[in-house]
Amino acid sequence: MYCVARFWKKLYGATIVRTATACAAMCTSCVRSSTNRSANRCCRPCTVWAIAWPRAGMEFKQSLAQRIIIAFALMSALVAGSFAIGIISTVHLVEEKLISAGLGGDLNRLMLMDSVSDWSHRPKPDQLFYFSNGPGDFDLPKDLRHLEPGFHEVFRGPLSYHAMIEVVDGRHYALLQDQSDFEERERVLFAVVLVGFVLALALAVFLGWVLARRVMAPVVRLARQVRHRDQLLGLAPPLAPDYAADEVGELAVAFDATLGRLRQALIRERMFTSDVSHELRTPLMVLASSCELLLENPALDLRGRRQVERIGRACEEMRDLVQTFLMLARTQREDPAMTPKATLVGVAEQLISQWRDPIEGKGLQLIYTPPTDDQLSEIRYNATFLHAVMGNLLRNALHYTDHGFIALTLHAESFTVEDSGVGIPEEKREAMFEPFVRGNEQRGEGLGLGLSLVQRICTNQGWSVDLTPMEPHGCRFKVTLNVVKT
Repeated sequence: MYCVARFWKKLYGATIVRTATACAAMCTSCVRSSTNRSANRCCRPCTVWAIAWPRAGMEFKQSLAQRIIIAFALMSALVAGSFAIGIISTVHLVEEKLISAGLGGDLNRLMLMDSVSDWSHRPKPDQLFYFSNGPGDFDLPKDLRHLEPGFHEVFRGPLSYHAMIEVVDGRHYALLQDQSDFEERERVLFAVVLVGFVLALALAVFLGWVLARRVMAPVVRLARQVRHRDQLLGLAPPLAPDYAADEVGELAVAFDATLGRLRQALIRERMFTSDVSHELRTPLMVLASSCELLLENPALDLRGRRQVERIGRACEEMRDLVQTFLMLARTQREDPAMTPKATLVGVAEQLISQWRDPIEGKGLQLIYTPPTDDQLSEIRYNATFLHAVMGNLLRNALHYTDHGFIALTLHAESFTVEDSGVGIPEEKREAMFEPFVRGNEQRGEGLGLGLSLVQRICTNQGWSVDLTPMEPHGCRFKVTLNVVKT
């Protein structure tokens, strides 16, 4: 356990040594009484606590400026408090030493007299002298009889006294001196010390606030520039020249380097998307034109015509998919006026006509429920994205449904796609929207990107998609569209 303590001392400092030492003390009886002599197993709970405790202490809930102010306040409280305690302790020490010496000398001179009438030294006007069995007023009062020999402070109502007590041959002697004026001055001194402590603390908080603002001003300005200026633009000025060659300047240089790498990555992405747009659209247009020419050939038999129509539909789907990916890859959304728009009903009717034959050809029932008259909405959405979301959900339902139905239901600002297919296990529902994740019964030739694409589009457009199970089996996907009219 000593080796463990030395290890934690190197890693976290002396505080952990105390924790490890306490752990060793707690575990001694455990190791001795247990048949398992392994310190690792015995001390594991304490070791885990020792690791977690310093890490938890590293998490600050206060801002950096607040921590600077708190540090100034604590430092001022420590220094001013030390001075205040020193002043008070010095006053009490001087009071006890000087006054006790004076009172002790006066008391000794009084005790040397044989009788009160023969005193050559009388008590001062502000002094009171008592002794055991003394005549009249000189008799020792009851409130002084329990005091031990030495210096004391005695309070009688509003008055306060310094008292010196001596015991000679069993007789108690007491000399009291009025200290009311001294106590008043002492209270004034203590009040001044307290006011000084409070003022020092307030001044420290104010200076900490001023210093925190001055220290944090460059950091706040840098954060504002990074937050509000579009630093990813190619013509954006660098941040580092605006700051001194200090820690904030180094942070600005690091931001410039990181933003520079991001700009290069965005440039490569834009070049890639433009190349994809050019290199893929042209072959797809050639394929589509070739399919149209082949369909016009009267010598083409029925089987060949179906194959050509299938190729044409695949080209159309691929062109829509390429367009969807290109729109998602852009860093800035297109001008809404330039983006093709469509209503929910328009896209749904187009997809129903496209997917009716494949769905019914598989022996499934296609149920389409348009919105009622009071739910009918003329809100227009991004046609490409809405077509991709609804089409991918219908394609997914077709792949995983062998018997039963596929239903598309439209509402005012949402739609649902339901099926009676194999369903999705509960443990995989959250992961189904991740890329390359497919159901347990992998159907078709997909790569598991359909639902991931649906999620990406919904996130991009501010929509939401929810997956719930159907009874007794199947899935229900509900897509809620944003209500921003364009």
